[in-house]
Amino acid sequence: MPIDTTAVSSDQVVCVTGAGGFIASWLVKLLLEKGYTVRGTVRNPDDQKNAHLTNLQGAKDRLSLFSADLLDFESLQAAITGCHGVFHTASPVTDDPEKVEQAIIGTKNVMTAAAEANVRRVVFTSSIGTVYMNPNRSPDTVVDESCWSDLEFCKNTKNWYCYAKTKAEQAAWEVAKERGIDLVVVNPMLVLGPMLQEGVNASVVHMMKYLTGSAKTYVNAVQGYVDVKDVAKAHVLVYETPSASGRYICVESMLHRGELVDILAHFFPQYPLPTKCSDEVNPRKKPYKYTVEKLMSLGMEFTPIQQCIYETVKSLQEKGTIENKEIGRLQQISGLTKLKPVKF
Repeated sequence: MPIDTTAVSSDQVVCVTGAGGFIASWLVKLLLEKGYTVRGTVRNPDDQKNAHLTNLQGAKDRLSLFSADLLDFESLQAAITGCHGVFHTASPVTDDPEKVEQAIIGTKNVMTAAAEANVRRVVFTSSIGTVYMNPNRSPDTVVDESCWSDLEFCKNTKNWYCYAKTKAEQAAWEVAKERGIDLVVVNPMLVLGPMLQEGVNASVVHMMKYLTGSAKTYVNAVQGYVDVKDVAKAHVLVYETPSASGRYICVESMLHRGELVDILAHFFPQYPLPTKCSDEVNPRKKPYKYTVEKLMSLGMEFTPIQQCIYETVKSLQEKGTIENKEIGRLQQISGLTKLKPVKF
């Protein structure tokens, strides 16, 4: 069933940490459209790079930006006190092992501030990186919300992003248990889609390198993808559904990099896309099994990944991030998917 978009009372106040980010910006947009009063934490509320937030419909009356730092408890407390709910999306996206402790401390600070404010629920933006990094998982295992990444494996492979995200999510659950916080976690895979913010986020760079010609080949690897608008919807859905609990994997499709490049080539053949895999010796990697039944049971519907990829490139073109050489072949997509207007 479609997600309920019924407006809520404006006296429902929620805090979104890291409000200027890729996912958070769309989350703020949706919350404002639904009638929430939103407090967004950013480093500098006066920075022009936050203009995409202050220009959102409803922002003038129902959006306040707070200067906050995840390592500064009092700044978080000021933003969260008086809120009914918290969406914790802010987290460093880095492979720097020095940032691991910062991610953990920041998460604990947000959770503690939420506990002291007696919020109704905290929704935490985690990652599939906390779920699937386990070398001992058999090919027949279906990855679901009960799965956790192996921390030693993350350390040994120097995957500090997954290590930090796993430690941070575990810290969130620990504080939730200690303080009696109603915590729900969203675990998205790699997030694509149109950008509201000024800069290009790391997950979109993952795809953009194929369009710019900086990647001459594609790797022999698979990746799960999901539309940013759907991730925002998932956050609001689990916040508003009283029975929601635990973790929710959020993904629309699993693609080999070659399939991603094929979709790009179908829509945008004018770009210097790679045609060869960097590994032509080993067999083509196959997707692992996963399930999103838990999230879909709440009424979640996903944007087809082909549409998401198309809209991501159009967003890059409109922002001037990549050269708009010609109009993408939207009219020639029969056989891939039927694009449908996305209301948001």
